[in-house]
Amino acid sequence: MYAIAAIPVLIWIYLLIGRGAFWRVAARSPPRHPAGAGRHVIVIMPARNEAQVIGTALASLAAQTFDGVIDLIVVDDGSTDGTAEAARHAARAGGALPRLRVIQGTAPPPGWTGKLWALAQGVAAASVAGADYFLFTDADIQHGPRSVATLVATAEAQHRDLVSHMVKLSTAAAAERLLIPAFVFFFLKLYPPAWVAAPRDKHKLAAAAGGCILIRPQALARIGGLEAIRSRIIDDCALARAVKDSGGGIWLELTRDTRSLRVYRTPAEIGAMISRSAFAQLDHSYLVLGATLLGLFLTYLLPVALLFAADPVLVAIGVAGLVLMSASYLPMVRFYGLSSLWSLCLPPIALFYMGAVIHSAVQYARGSGGRWKGRVQDA
Repeated sequence: MYAIAAIPVLIWIYLLIGRGAFWRVAARSPPRHPAGAGRHVIVIMPARNEAQVIGTALASLAAQTFDGVIDLIVVDDGSTDGTAEAARHAARAGGALPRLRVIQGTAPPPGWTGKLWALAQGVAAASVAGADYFLFTDADIQHGPRSVATLVATAEAQHRDLVSHMVKLSTAAAAERLLIPAFVFFFLKLYPPAWVAAPRDKHKLAAAAGGCILIRPQALARIGGLEAIRSRIIDDCALARAVKDSGGGIWLELTRDTRSLRVYRTPAEIGAMISRSAFAQLDHSYLVLGATLLGLFLTYLLPVALLFAADPVLVAIGVAGLVLMSASYLPMVRFYGLSSLWSLCLPPIALFYMGAVIHSAVQYARGSGGRWKGRVQDA
């Protein structure tokens, strides 16, 4: 019994000292030297029914402090809410209308996800312009004033083919304060940025955050373009994997000044967001699903259960597990500007995420997995 009870403590010791220091989440300071003068960046923004937020996103890109050229391509992916008009209005107001091109996207062919097909249409339109970089960004991302400059400077200083920023997510609603920092924590635990940035012969792990990805066109061409990952639900990490496997350098980091405009007001909305890709993350394997649930129980829930044991040694082991757990989560809580008390909430949060993972598997079994904006993309 003592051996079983010690498992969570051993897990957390490993996570703290052996998992690439993923929990040390302070955003890196931007490179001090400027990006190469005259660099040409083409922003490619897929948008499906984003009229409420796309104006803010485009305005932030139009106002960039950048010693180069930024052109904007919006791919209107079958919107019915006036997304294209909102994009043109924002570009006009920001003096960027001459640099904006709005493409009316077509329905995705069989085997393509909607977002990747929209991006592919944008890439096709951008490829004739001879850009130094493409910036794939979502229509709900508000970029900080030096976002593009920092991305380009990092790519050139670190000799990277792909640079991705994990943007700061909304914590305006109570449900977000409880669940969203943990979402980022779990992501970084799966994909420690230090391991992502390491050369492929040191670590094969690869990841990116889909809301903000800067990529060299040559690197994209080398992997066979977006067609190479056309059916992948977790497209950002698939793209990073393809670039790293082809010999390219990649980089992933948190950022404070670029943020998501997407608001998840209820736990159900956050659960749907997680469920959309969770079972795909497990390679649609029910065996891996079972192992994942067992791992979550041992890591996050068993320490709580031990607090109710009659044996004081077991209670002490449970307390030790909870202390290590909270200590590892505390930097993320502080990064989001929340009270340190939120660091004690990982056990109920993990229980919620277990439910979302199970829901994802059930939805896949029903043929309705990966649902996003009216499309089933993982069935």
